[in-house]
Amino acid sequence: MAQSSTNYRIDGKRLWDTLMAMAAFGATPKGGVNRVTLTEVDRQGRAQFSEWCAQAGLTLRRDTMGNMFARRAGRDNTRPPVLFGSHLDSQPTGGKFDGALGVIAGLEVMRTLDDLGIVTEAPLELINWTDEEGSRFGRAMMGSAVWSGVHPEATIKSLRDAEGISVAEALATIGAAGTEPAARYPADAYFELHIEQGPILEREEKTIGIVTGAQGQIWFDATLLGRDSHAGTTPPDARRDALAGAAEIILLVESIMREQGESGRGTVGRLTVHPNSPNVVPGEIRFGAEFRHPDDAVIEAIATRFPREATAVAIARGLDLAITPVFRVAATPFDPACIALVRDACDRLGYPARKMVSGAGHDAVHVANVVPTAMIFTPCKDGLSHNEAESITDAEAEAGTQVLLDVVLARANRPA
Repeated sequence: MAQSSTNYRIDGKRLWDTLMAMAAFGATPKGGVNRVTLTEVDRQGRAQFSEWCAQAGLTLRRDTMGNMFARRAGRDNTRPPVLFGSHLDSQPTGGKFDGALGVIAGLEVMRTLDDLGIVTEAPLELINWTDEEGSRFGRAMMGSAVWSGVHPEATIKSLRDAEGISVAEALATIGAAGTEPAARYPADAYFELHIEQGPILEREEKTIGIVTGAQGQIWFDATLLGRDSHAGTTPPDARRDALAGAAEIILLVESIMREQGESGRGTVGRLTVHPNSPNVVPGEIRFGAEFRHPDDAVIEAIATRFPREATAVAIARGLDLAITPVFRVAATPFDPACIALVRDACDRLGYPARKMVSGAGHDAVHVANVVPTAMIFTPCKDGLSHNEAESITDAEAEAGTQVLLDVVLARANRPA
């Protein structure tokens, strides 16, 4: 890997050691992480992050959504801060690096500036966003959505998990909520370092992904109602099998996805069967479906087509379908000037890089609505993420963090 032409170098070992220390919170036997949002183990990870921020001399504050902001003063504190960060929450069977890399890399940027005695012109703020993953309450990127004004805080706080616990109750239980309003404030730019969560960089032997934007997304919640009946005594023509209907709708999701070619994405990743007994024909199925595409026109077409065709499947089988779109994000282009800083940093550092669109949603997608934004991707082994086997190398983590340092310095020190 090529060396940087700058003397400002992060401490790669310290970065890796801190990543591994955070991975201990919620560590799973298979080597992954279960640090689901607003749980006790999330509280522990937040507490450790707070301690590290204090040791680095950062001023930490929290807003009413539990978003954490760690500030380093600049030479001119009247200037809007340069923001960077990601999230510390994980999937139930998540990996060590999804989200955490961006937060810990941001901490390493702050530590490195202290080591070098550098004071930036503009202040800097490192952010840990609340509940990026969406696995517990069914709504991804919650903290950044409220901060950016995409969703009302009251709506988000009223969401409930499978046990009936609301977001507001979960925030209170672990003491995560602060007093600062969960609302955007003037900021100069936002940068987010993240693993790619796909195989492209590894396949093409690129060190850095220069992310130019993110795909559009639409998520649906659905309930399919049939009739519970005895599995041994109910003949085929008397069955109203909700699970069989759900299976056909799942194949519809896959069919719509494949029609879009390489850019298409469609998934049913959550399914609840009732009564979930081996000798009862299922009478109720609850499931979630999502679609993604870089073209908003395609998402718009799917938003109409999928409910219509899924309803036709249900009617043909004598089932009742209630289907509701619950989450939608437009395809989001990132800021050209911020993208250029990432590209310039890769050139200066000698890292092989390529431009790419993010297939996953990130907090940066919401922030980009109100603040100039760009993202930096690092490879991950076999493109695997949302999996305990998720893996990157220490060199990949170091390279991504070095680019982050470079772009933060360039943006924070530009002429006012």
